[in-house]
Amino acid sequence: MSQITTPTISSRRRRIALISLALGGFSIGSTEFVAMGLLPNIARDLLPTVYQASVDNATAQAGILISAYALGVVVGAPTIAATTSHMPRKKLLLILLTAFVVGTVASAVLPSFGLVVLARFAAGLPHGAYFGIASLAAAELMGPGNRGKGVAFVLAGLTISNIVGVPLITALGQAAGWRAAYAVVAALFALTFLAVALALPKTPAPHGASIRRELSAFRQPQLWLVMGVGAIGFGGFFAVYSYVATAVTEGAHQPESVVPLVLVGVGVGMTIGNLLGGWGADKNLRRTIYIGFAGLMLSLVGYAVTSHHLVGIFVFAFTLGLTSSVISPAIQTRLMEVAGDSQVIAAALNHSAFNLGNSLGAYLGGVVIAAGLGAGAPAWVGLGLAVLGLILVTVSFATERHGRARKALTGPTPETQPIPIGGL
Repeated sequence: MSQITTPTISSRRRRIALISLALGGFSIGSTEFVAMGLLPNIARDLLPTVYQASVDNATAQAGILISAYALGVVVGAPTIAATTSHMPRKKLLLILLTAFVVGTVASAVLPSFGLVVLARFAAGLPHGAYFGIASLAAAELMGPGNRGKGVAFVLAGLTISNIVGVPLITALGQAAGWRAAYAVVAALFALTFLAVALALPKTPAPHGASIRRELSAFRQPQLWLVMGVGAIGFGGFFAVYSYVATAVTEGAHQPESVVPLVLVGVGVGMTIGNLLGGWGADKNLRRTIYIGFAGLMLSLVGYAVTSHHLVGIFVFAFTLGLTSSVISPAIQTRLMEVAGDSQVIAAALNHSAFNLGNSLGAYLGGVVIAAGLGAGAPAWVGLGLAVLGLILVTVSFATERHGRARKALTGPTPETQPIPIGGL
């Protein structure tokens, strides 16, 4: 695995470059999460007949928009990462940001539900590749020994968007229409394009990068296990978060204007959790993942039993954001650890895994909402998904220990020669 080469630039430009990468995360967080608080509004506009018959059914059907974006991430992350790994990172990031602008503008202007679903799928395609490439670029800027912190810095933009961007844009969407919300997000992506173009230093294409090298990651059984942890375990968070607006308005019987305040609480929790997760991943990766999952499961139980009270929604939405975001940089670091030389696709696959969880959680949460099981029902679904994720974590670490024990007894062979884990 190639070592990190820190670009020779001033500390001031390095900070500005890191902020520009995080601004991309902020914009992505806005485009991904703003739909969570606007699903009832989108359903009322794009599915008027269904909405008149049943608000719950219309909202659940509108949840397809969340799943479509998540599916775009799942498809786009490995495809783009593998086929473009030979490109200079700055050039690739600018191409991806252009794709974000186009997909988000299309989401804002297309007239029918079906076309907006397609636009959300297209908007999700560059998501994973951007985070993967931006995380590697941030790690290079920060220097050796800071892989987890580099991942966390880029993800910080996403989590901060849930404190500032998503609540404000949600409030705008409630007042001026959901299409206006997506128009603002498109403007954020355009601003990010300018920031990255001006601030990020040019670096040569990664040495030896190729589609074959990147795709070789899929021969690693551990890669599939860790992706399963993200896809299934993280679905527990999205089963709840996708229907926060429903919990506030239908469960706690509060006005729509309260939803952005709850989203601020989630965003504060996510920001704190992301910083803790990045720090913990560099200190003790295994312990950080286990602590994150334990906290996530406790938060899901708390949310399920208190979702008819506004205070309970506030408290446990905050802790859900915190604990899930402790897991996020730790899982990305783990993926990069087990992927050997396939660092680009490993960094991107983290977001494929989490958005499989997004799609799965949003779908299953919508099923129980549409079935009339109440605003707290998605949290019980989420708990089941989190337990499955924890089981996969345990299997991953146990098989790794078993493999190391065998190598210690038999010694490495050409087939079992370990891949050195160094820098990026």
